[in-house]
Amino acid sequence: MERTVVRCADGHVFTATSFPMQQAERLGPGRLLRCPRCARLRSVVPVTLLKR
Repeated sequence: MERTVVRCADGHVFTATSFPMQQAERLGPGRLLRCPRCARLRSVVPVTLLKR
């Protein structure tokens, strides 16, 4: 399984084992997942990682 780094609406960054419908562009990048920091369903978006 591929892990995706995501950021919730409150700004918490964590990894998700599955990011549902990642290829569905018409729905936008946001998905609802449970954030482990605030323990609520939050809108999350993938984080773009920059290489230094």
